[in-house]
Amino acid sequence: MKYVNPKSTTGCIIINKNKVLLVRRLRNPFKNYWCLPGGHAELFESLENAVRREIKEEVGLGVGEIKFLLDLVFIRPDNIPVVTLSYYCNYKSGEVKLNEESVDYRWVTAMEAKNYDLIEGILEEIEMVDKILKGGGLRE
Repeated sequence: MKYVNPKSTTGCIIINKNKVLLVRRLRNPFKNYWCLPGGHAELFESLENAVRREIKEEVGLGVGEIKFLLDLVFIRPDNIPVVTLSYYCNYKSGEVKLNEESVDYRWVTAMEAKNYDLIEGILEEIEMVDKILKGGGLRE
C-alpha cells in the first residue's frame, strides 16, 4: 500500500441564536453532503487565522472568539487520510454569502441537524457544542 500524507483541515461550528450554520457541498469527495465551514491552513498561518479566513472565504461571516472543540482523524471516500481540528465560535457580523464550494446553507438547531445528510461525525460535534452551551461541558 502506498503511503499518502494526510491532509490537515479545520472546521468550525458557528453559533447564532442557538442555531448552527450548515453548508451543502458542491464538490467531491463529499458532494451534496451538509458540513461546516472550514478548510486548509496555509503554510505559516496560525490555526485561528486559518479558521477565520476560511469562514470569511466560504460564507462571508465575521465571528467572535474561536474555541477548540476536538481533533479527529478519518479516511475520506477517495482514500485520503485527513486530520481535522474542530472549533466553535459565535456569529459576529455579515450575511451568508456562499463561495463556489457550496450550493446551499441553513441555520439549524442541534435537534434539526439530525434531519440533514451530514458528513459522519458532524452531528456529534454539534451535539457536543450544544451541551457546552447549555452548561453541560464536555464528557471525559
